[in-house]
Amino acid sequence: MVKRQPRYSIDEIAERGTELYETRIRALVEAGNVGRYLAIDIETGDYAVADHRYDACMELKGKNPDAQIWGLRIGHVAAASFGGGDTREKK
Repeated sequence: MVKRQPRYSIDEIAERGTELYETRIRALVEAGNVGRYLAIDIETGDYAVADHRYDACMELKGKNPDAQIWGLRIGHVAAASFGGGDTREKK
C-alpha cells in the first residue's frame, strides 16, 4: 500500500488547484454539475466529479495512488458548511 506524502504546503495546493480549476477545468464541468464534488490532482491536472467527496478522491487515487489532491464543491464557495449555511456562489 502506498502512503501518500504531501509535497506542497496547504497554500501551494490551494493555489495550484484554484489555478487549474479556473483556467482549464471549470468550463468543462460546471454546467450540469453544480453541487457535486470535484477532485483535482494538482500535479497531473487529472480530475474526477462525483456526488460525494470520497468518491471523487478515490477515483483519482485509483489512477495515481500518490495523487496530490485538491477539491471543491462545484458552484459553491466552500465544500461544506456547518450549521446549514448556504455556500453557493453569489452571482
